[in-house]
Amino acid sequence: MNHEDERPDPESLLRRISEEEKEAEAPPRGRLKVFLSYTPGAGKTFRMLQEAHVLRQRGVDVVVALVETHGRAETEALLQGLEVLPRRQVNYRGLLLQELDLDAVLARKPQVAIVDELPHTNAPGSRHVKRYQDVQELLVNGISVYTALNIQHVETVADLVQQITGVRIQETVPDSFLEEADEIELVDLPPEELLQRLAEGKVYVPERAREAMRRFFRKGNLLALREIALRYAARQVDKTMREYMEQHMIPGPWPAGIRLLVSVSPSPLSERLVRTAARMARDLDAEWFAVSVSLPRQIVLPIEDQQRLEKHLQLAQSLGAQVAVISSNRVADAILDFARRHNVNMVLVGPPLRPAWQELLFGSVVYQLIRRSQGIHIMVLGSDVAPSSLKLRLPTLEKLTPLSLVKSAILVGLWTLFLELLNNWLTLSAQVLLMLIPVFLSAFLWGEISGIAATLLALVFIDWLFVPPRWSFHLSDLLLLPTLLAFAGMGGTFSLLLGLLRRWERRVRQREYTMALLYQFSHRLIETGDVVTKLRFFLTYLHTLLQRPIALFFPDHQGRITLWERTSDAPEISEHDRAVAAWVYDHRQPAGVGTTTLASVPWYFFPLVGEKRSIGVVAVYSPGGSLSMEELMLVEPMARMAALAIEDL
Repeated sequence: MNHEDERPDPESLLRRISEEEKEAEAPPRGRLKVFLSYTPGAGKTFRMLQEAHVLRQRGVDVVVALVETHGRAETEALLQGLEVLPRRQVNYRGLLLQELDLDAVLARKPQVAIVDELPHTNAPGSRHVKRYQDVQELLVNGISVYTALNIQHVETVADLVQQITGVRIQETVPDSFLEEADEIELVDLPPEELLQRLAEGKVYVPERAREAMRRFFRKGNLLALREIALRYAARQVDKTMREYMEQHMIPGPWPAGIRLLVSVSPSPLSERLVRTAARMARDLDAEWFAVSVSLPRQIVLPIEDQQRLEKHLQLAQSLGAQVAVISSNRVADAILDFARRHNVNMVLVGPPLRPAWQELLFGSVVYQLIRRSQGIHIMVLGSDVAPSSLKLRLPTLEKLTPLSLVKSAILVGLWTLFLELLNNWLTLSAQVLLMLIPVFLSAFLWGEISGIAATLLALVFIDWLFVPPRWSFHLSDLLLLPTLLAFAGMGGTFSLLLGLLRRWERRVRQREYTMALLYQFSHRLIETGDVVTKLRFFLTYLHTLLQRPIALFFPDHQGRITLWERTSDAPEISEHDRAVAAWVYDHRQPAGVGTTTLASVPWYFFPLVGEKRSIGVVAVYSPGGSLSMEELMLVEPMARMAALAIEDL
């Protein structure tokens, strides 16, 4: 017997030791128990309240922070004997909304809080957008939480439920939140018994029950949802078992892990692709990447496409993906190169949706991936979208300015005059070829439209001056027609290519400038010994890099977060802005515009977190909406570098 095979994975040991050290340093965190079911009316809240009574009998301090009984008598009866906290009243557009009073629960600080309706969206003006974020804050403050959830509200399952039931799920809970649960209890009920409860009015009032049975509560839907819930719960049990085996060094089969990559684009189908990849990664316990390839012809995407792409990348990041945006001329080569560099062995892409003639003319990324994969598995997700319903996206051309058009015309005119002076020494073929020079220069200097305009103007001059009979547009020899058409084709083609090269050159210059700033920032940050100087470097470079107002917040002598410094173009910092910065400092999580926490403020707040503690908060002013993924990828590493540089000073 080979005893070396029984040795635990060194990486697993290091990870376990690191987690134990973090747990020892971190304050005690509350435990999370989720009561999961496949449908409303299965008894989640009833079972949760039963558990609350058991805890109370054991002497545990338990309170009902919020429970929705939906008028069910047996559920309301279970509230008797339990402490129920008052709800927070919110007046919104003339409606009186009742929400979880988070501050009241924190002030009461019970051992266990019962919080129902986990996917709920809070009323506008609340501290958090979603109720599960309220639960996260309770857990961070050492309060254990019992909560309830239906399987259709799990983020990566929502689109699958929509396909089965035809009902679009609006409120979801991220899988990353559920993965932190200490226990998930499945509350199951046979579909026949559930339908009987529905018919008896124990789930909804009779009118609503009839509509629900017609639309959602069909037996086929319930069976499918029940299977999804059972599989989800089984995966959680399997994950817990594997963690137990690692912690106790129990030998077992440890096969090579799967690493998954999903290609993300502005296409509306990418959202479904991202959710599918997240489900696969969770099912396979795999690390996964979401990669977007930026083409030179897409230097400036239409605003609608840009917003959709940002949304897809942010969704992937929220579901646990490592996000990357890379530049390349060829999508397939870029994806495969990234996959090989990151040891990815499975790539998930959408289907080819363009008509066959467009695939023939412009090529197919899917077919190129399959042909060049060389050992990497390519998985193509099916689609119910007809190819004819999608529009062909042509390369975006640079905007034409009158000045560039005039410059091109002058260049072609001067060059034509030069060739006219050499007319006695040049053949017609040589003159036609030489007329391509001003075309290429126009395209490279002023863009592809200028190059195309120069091509048309040069064609006019060739026919007028060089093609016999001269000084007329009459073509005496039809054999010259292919030559003129070839000139037009070459001029137009090379104008487009040189325009792409011009954009690519601008992008390379921009990235070189960004990398130079980052290198200079890290170099000066290391060599500067004074904390104030380091922070001012951080403030200046981040402002230069993003071209946005920046503010830095740090705790004062009393531990209260205050504004340390802001750039000259930054607006005044309100007390509300400072309160958001304090929350980010305490919870070590981003907040503000573009996030789901305190999103009403026009600042994006990011914590400066070192190895041992929170240092401060950096805020980026973005009143127009969320920061782009590229901007976030700059803020996060610079903030991390700054925090590490000043942590021990």
